Amino acid sequence: MDASQHGGCQISDLSSGLAELANLMLASPSVDRLLTGAARLGASVVIPAASCGVTVRLGTGPATVITCGPLASDADEARHGEDEGPCRHTLRTGEAVLVPDLVIDERWPDYRYRALGRGVRSSLSLPLRADGDTRGAVNLYATVPAAFGHAAQQRAELFVGQVSTALTLVIRQAQQAELAGQLRSALAGRTVIDQAIGILIDRQRCDAEDAFDLLRGASQHQNRKLHDIATDIVRTVSGGEPRPGPFRYPR
Repeated sequence: MDASQHGGCQISDLSSGLAELANLMLASPSVDRLLTGAARLGASVVIPAASCGVTVRLGTGPATVITCGPLASDADEARHGEDEGPCRHTLRTGEAVLVPDLVIDERWPDYRYRALGRGVRSSLSLPLRADGDTRGAVNLYATVPAAFGHAAQQRAELFVGQVSTALTLVIRQAQQAELAGQLRSALAGRTVIDQAIGILIDRQRCDAEDAFDLLRGASQHQNRKLHDIATDIVRTVSGGEPRPGPFRYPR
């Protein structure tokens, strides 16, 4: 097999992985499921396959979401509460970190000692971004030195770039869904208040501004939310729970 055939095979395999990643995002658009699938696919995106872990920022510090393979689980710094190592460096700086051979790499002494004891010889950490910000890292680990050559790095970077794009879209979808829920709640609350105002206009023979002042005064006097006061008024008149839509005075 010549070089072009071998390269074509790699591109085909990588394309399949990227297609599966896209299908995963469309089928189950959640952050947890996306990252779980990314760890599984990331383990096979390089040749030969490596162990893969995905670490994301949660709160004030990073936490591993998922690992694929015992090597990634044993080597991950966040899982073991360490504050040094290639993954931590990527999270802090947004830079890719290649460790060709941990035997001779002395950048992180404590991490190096433990990772070598777990069988790690080389690794590659790549930043996972969403909307331009580094949100995490994808970490590949191997038991042999120099496992991540130029071709492997290119494949991994392309894959992680697509994961970053998918993560951005999923996070935006989640934010839009949350915003839509908040908007629905706000509109529902406004509907109830409008219904209560309609009742007060009819009963008190006043205009909308005066009716709203009555609601606000009752809210302040009873130390209750305006929405709750309005709900009580609608419930008393209708005999049931407020419903979305304009209020219709019972005949």
